[in-house]
Amino acid sequence: MPSSPETESRPGAGSAPTPAAPPPVRSREDIDPRGRSRDRSWPPQPEPLPFPVIDNHCHLDFADGDQALDVHDHVARAAAVGVDAQITIGSDVEAVRWTAELLASESCPPSLRGGVAVHPNEAALHARGADHEGNPLIGLDEAISEVSTLLRGPGMVVVGETGLDWFRTSRDDEVARTAQIDAFRAHIALAKELGLPMQIHDRDAHRDVLDVLEADGAPERTVFHCFSGDAEFARACADRGYYLSFAGNVTFKNAGYLREALAEVGLGQVMVETDAPFLTPVPHRGRPNSSYLIPLTMATIADVTGTELEQACRTIRATTQQVYGWPEAVAA
Repeated sequence: MPSSPETESRPGAGSAPTPAAPPPVRSREDIDPRGRSRDRSWPPQPEPLPFPVIDNHCHLDFADGDQALDVHDHVARAAAVGVDAQITIGSDVEAVRWTAELLASESCPPSLRGGVAVHPNEAALHARGADHEGNPLIGLDEAISEVSTLLRGPGMVVVGETGLDWFRTSRDDEVARTAQIDAFRAHIALAKELGLPMQIHDRDAHRDVLDVLEADGAPERTVFHCFSGDAEFARACADRGYYLSFAGNVTFKNAGYLREALAEVGLGQVMVETDAPFLTPVPHRGRPNSSYLIPLTMATIADVTGTELEQACRTIRATTQQVYGWPEAVAA
């Protein structure tokens, strides 16, 4: 059963209580109201991995499921199956502040790290000064300035997610397009200034993303989070030295192009993520997602690349630690 949000004792902690983590700030249905009709039960725990890996992109600021899980629950469930560390991403101002608060608090699990940015779709809203419901928002420059300040706090290991999205925000909308590109360029500069890797959100914007990276010069460690391109685009990214992070959608029946992309580049520049609570891997597509379900995605990654599962885990873990400068003492 999930824990209550109150302070509680954890296995291995003796009698000392673990402080309660900040509660999530939103639910998955806030982003996709259609999900209210789906199966909201938590999937069963898969078989543990033969070697641990790191979930390099999840959103612990979201609540989901028919039973409430807090940060410690997500971490404990993941550790039980060999996912012994996570990077939680805050991608709007409220989530950015929540992520910074969590990482700076005594309640933060030692295996947890984070990253923050103004998501490209949020950038368009900040440029207009209001959200979809008409509520006022701070200006885009002010939002990016706050991201810059909070990235200098404890536990921050990545700038992201930033990039371009022509799916939810029309490329033909001049205000939105300009705001997204300006925000993307600002985050590129910030990653370089801080010496941090950058995670890219790229949806229906492959060529434009590459154009911006080539014009401004990509950070030394650039990660395409939830890689969404085909084999040709995967090769273009890998040849430029970028990293490709695959989520649960690589397991979807209709995502053969993602498996072709993975097969094209192999494991050398590949990482694994959940993007939880979204993109739950098959056979639980549509149900709540959490880092403990990464073994299902790893099984597909190993199969597609023709690699033994343990070796795939070892390779991906080593890449993840190198990209994010992850100390062995924290995730071991």
